[in-house]
Amino acid sequence: MTYFFETYGCEMNIAESAAVEQLMISRGWTKAAHAEEANIVVINTCSVRGSAEDRIFGRLGYFAGVKKIRMLDTNTKVRMEEMKYALEFAKKNGAVPLNLVLMGCMAERLLGSIQEKFPQIDYVVGTFGKYKFGEILQNIENGGKGFKIEEEKAYTFAPNSYEQGAFSTFVPIMHGCNNFCTYCIVPYVRGREISRPVEQILKEIDFLTKAKVKEITLLGQNVNAYRGEDGTTFPELLEKICRHIDETSSTIKWIRFESSNPNDFSDELIEVCKRNPHICRGFHIAVQHGNNEILKRMNRKNTREEFISLMKKLRENLPGTQVITDLMVGFPGETEEQFNEILTLMNEVRFESAFMYFYNPREGTPAAKFPDQIDVKVKKQRLAKVIEFQEKITKEVMRTRIGQTIEVLADIVSRNSENELLGKTEQNERIAFSGDKKLIGSFVKVKITDLNGNTFRGELVN
Repeated sequence: MTYFFETYGCEMNIAESAAVEQLMISRGWTKAAHAEEANIVVINTCSVRGSAEDRIFGRLGYFAGVKKIRMLDTNTKVRMEEMKYALEFAKKNGAVPLNLVLMGCMAERLLGSIQEKFPQIDYVVGTFGKYKFGEILQNIENGGKGFKIEEEKAYTFAPNSYEQGAFSTFVPIMHGCNNFCTYCIVPYVRGREISRPVEQILKEIDFLTKAKVKEITLLGQNVNAYRGEDGTTFPELLEKICRHIDETSSTIKWIRFESSNPNDFSDELIEVCKRNPHICRGFHIAVQHGNNEILKRMNRKNTREEFISLMKKLRENLPGTQVITDLMVGFPGETEEQFNEILTLMNEVRFESAFMYFYNPREGTPAAKFPDQIDVKVKKQRLAKVIEFQEKITKEVMRTRIGQTIEVLADIVSRNSENELLGKTEQNERIAFSGDKKLIGSFVKVKITDLNGNTFRGELVN
């Protein structure tokens, strides 16, 4: 039996796909070279932005045709280059069903209706139902047809979210969000915050050590709001993980965490990061906007001034820190003057990079009903200005690093050359350098010599 994943959206989706993949591997399933040849295709979905959902709707239409080809429907047109794989598979193997699974946030949001609109979907698995995959796989192995998945009453964390053969992996530590930002659908599709027990997290770290993982990212929608059943806070959890790594002589050297809410990035957390060299000095902290009135209407819990103060604390206490952020333009009622405060914030803080997007109303959120919705043309114009300005800042910030000798995790071979490796810096940047494939999976010293786009160039230091 073979599988194929198409994963859209955030790091949480990536981690959840990896967790389901581990279950498939444990049952002897293997990854298909192409989705069109698999016994099961899992589309893991995002519902945060309308554009992501539109793309998934398109993929569902595509797989409707693929499924017909797989069942030898001679009236089906081979419309796309990829469909040839399904055609070749059908000619070689005869009629073999392709089972299509929709999971994730979009599946949760449209749980009761999407299968009626898209009958080509065999299983719909919401964010609280994905641990029914054992039943799904058993049913497919027995040649059964799709069935309705009943949601679990509570979220359950997977034993691990490890992608086979990876040196870096995600470790989910919490799920859901209690913040209810007025534009965000996440609390409605993922539910309220629930934190994973400390013992489970440490057990997964032991598993990852055996797999020779070198870097982990602690993951949550609001990761630094973690609160264990025993009252363990996020800074305390970080301390425990660092201590456990040292005491067990783990292969894990670097620890990251995302995504962080600035309101929960405490002085205590900064102190923990300061005294633990395992914690990388690259942080994703979402500011969203630079105007206090807009931030209040978004139901963000911090002001512009508080965010700037946090950035100063981080850089004073953790030299070498780089920050990436999220920036949203075109929120309802945003004036030109308020928009310009995003640009002034960017100029003052100097983010190394940013995820930039314009406001997209999501059905069921308060902001979707706000008056003074901004015209799409205006939103696109403002977004273009932000992107152009951030690209300029990114180039300037990264160029200050040229000449530095840094530690790098070599993790893949470059597509450009078999003699060129790509690695990750502590700040989660990409750097290309010449080196032997034997270095893959190890930490090396590299001198930064140049910048090509958003990728550093460097040379090994003996």
